[in-house]
Amino acid sequence: MTTMTVGPITDTDRTDATATVHALQDAFNTNDPHALGALYTDHASWTNAAGTRLDGRTQITAFAEKAMTGPLTDSRARYDIVKLLSLSPDLIAANVHQTPVDTTGHPAPGPHGRALYILARTPYGWRIAAGQNTAIDPT
Repeated sequence: MTTMTVGPITDTDRTDATATVHALQDAFNTNDPHALGALYTDHASWTNAAGTRLDGRTQITAFAEKAMTGPLTDSRARYDIVKLLSLSPDLIAANVHQTPVDTTGHPAPGPHGRALYILARTPYGWRIAAGQNTAIDPT
């Protein structure tokens, strides 16, 4: 899938922001709530596909831990970045299509997701400062 880039984003920033989204995918697919939480800023705001708002890395990590040992235990997804939008030199919006996959990475049945991540440049690299996910039926 081709990623549309809008605005001035350096090749390095594009690579690093993309790596953050792929690290989020990897954390989700390996059921690692702590690796997932580490990709958010301390005071991030996240609204999940069920409409629950989570505030801060601690709350996001705790919610992920419950979900990954419960209803999302067997869930896997591929995260395709479809658009990167420069909001400022230190903020990038990423539109991501999430496709359910099996353990081999092939498409699987289930709801798809459409997420928007606002990535902020931090001393630790690009981290998710805010975001929202919407579950969709692809049919």
